[in-house]
Amino acid sequence: MGKRQVPTKPDYIKWLLLLGVAALVVLMLGYVGWRYILPHSVNVDRYRYPVAGIDVSKHNGEIDFDQVRDDDYQFVIIKASEGKTYQDEAFERNYKGACDAGLKVGAYHFFRKNRSGQEQAANFLSVIKGRHVDLPLVIDLEDDWGNGATVSRDTALERVLEMVSILNDKGYQVMIYTNLDGYGKYYKDMLGDHDLWLCSFTSPDLLPDMPHCIQQFSHEGRVAGVEGDVDLNVFRGSKKEWKRYLDEVQEQQTQ
Repeated sequence: MGKRQVPTKPDYIKWLLLLGVAALVVLMLGYVGWRYILPHSVNVDRYRYPVAGIDVSKHNGEIDFDQVRDDDYQFVIIKASEGKTYQDEAFERNYKGACDAGLKVGAYHFFRKNRSGQEQAANFLSVIKGRHVDLPLVIDLEDDWGNGATVSRDTALERVLEMVSILNDKGYQVMIYTNLDGYGKYYKDMLGDHDLWLCSFTSPDLLPDMPHCIQQFSHEGRVAGVEGDVDLNVFRGSKKEWKRYLDEVQEQQTQ
């Protein structure tokens, strides 16, 4: 009976390389499916939802907000910060441009689940300090491969609630941005007292039971004054309801 062959070191290396290539192919196919096959936009009736806006960061380059306004957009939500230390380098430019154009302005922070709520609140507040905002401060709460994949749901929620508490103590209302998965995982049970900005590529008319006041409905929008794709959003209400909403936010925010 012959002896069993034991793989040599080069054999192990070969198999590891093959596994690495296979994993890379799977990731690439997943990205292609996400980017080119899954929908990233839905048509929304602007007559029914007349108040629309964009959300932007440094990745959108230099923006002519006068053209955005003239293209029938009423608000912009601007990335301010992320995690413990990152601050969007275009925030000041975008904030000034949007204000000068007469757009209603909001600010958002991308939440990193591996950082404490206290650290992230301090970072966010340092960016917006002394600046007027028309909308509640937004915490962007998403699951992705690079965002604290090993952090448990309970720990992430504990840190989000810590951040919310600090922002509330400073006199700010808070809005949570998430998608349908995040709604079920984070928002529904523990964050429902706060306004919701929902990302969904489904017509708002088909989401009558969802409690969101703003819906992000496209990652592929084209707007005058912005080069390339930009995220599109609508307020779920009339112009009169929009004005009433803004007035309520200002009444409750003390800063």
